[in-house]
Amino acid sequence: MTLFSHIVALPVRAYRLVFSPWVGFNCRYQPTCSAYALEALEKHGAIKGSWLAARRIGRCHPWGGDGYDPVPDRKDDIG
Repeated sequence: MTLFSHIVALPVRAYRLVFSPWVGFNCRYQPTCSAYALEALEKHGAIKGSWLAARRIGRCHPWGGDGYDPVPDRKDDIG
């Protein structure tokens, strides 16, 4: 993970440390949105990882989906 990705991940880590225990396990997706965000930042970097995390959080609403939704692999890792 790049330095910029580590910096972008700080609010996610703070959420997991401070707010997540109070909210409880209510995520519609597996892995949870915060775990998805950290994995997306690690795999794709700060810009694309943030975009993927924002899209995932945007899908988390009563009319959205649920179930297993993994972080997509990098295109250059295929083959």
